[in-house]
Amino acid sequence: MTGFRARPAALRYTRPAITFHWLIAILIVSAFWIGFVMTDIPGFTPTKLKYFSWHKWIGVTVFALVVLRTLWRLTHPAPRLPSGMAGWQRGASHAVHFLLYVLMFAVPISGYFYTSAAGVPVVYLGLVQLPMVVAKDPALRDVLKQVHITLDWILLVTIGLHLLGVLKHLVIDRDGLLSRMNPFGR
Repeated sequence: MTGFRARPAALRYTRPAITFHWLIAILIVSAFWIGFVMTDIPGFTPTKLKYFSWHKWIGVTVFALVVLRTLWRLTHPAPRLPSGMAGWQRGASHAVHFLLYVLMFAVPISGYFYTSAAGVPVVYLGLVQLPMVVAKDPALRDVLKQVHITLDWILLVTIGLHLLGVLKHLVIDRDGLLSRMNPFGR
């Protein structure tokens, strides 16, 4: 819908919600980048081990931030979508956002279970060893590795759908809807 202009104060997310959004987005992009780099390193090298550690630390951090973001969202609802927005667009928006939340939980959890089944502890920031949630099990490790990779790809596709929606509102609709999540706005 063209012509809609978001009123910054009335239709914006809260500052904490905006901070959670962008911090989590940066961390997820970083986790993907490190994940692609680390899996391309042949053998078992100190560099590969360092990247695996960073990848795990980012995953734990994303999980913790998503828990906080979800708690915040439950007590601070999202601004309403424009009343003139088509029903299918509202449905698509809600479905993509719901799937993003599910995946922001599922991806780190699957990675944590995969790591545990591999018999490798997660030592957060090199300081705090997290509990092993399952016993070392090579068969389960292989299954959980595939689950983690599959969920990663689904997350990547879902982020792509989210970005297509962003582009639609920015380039086609030019409706100001994106000002709701602008970290530099008032």
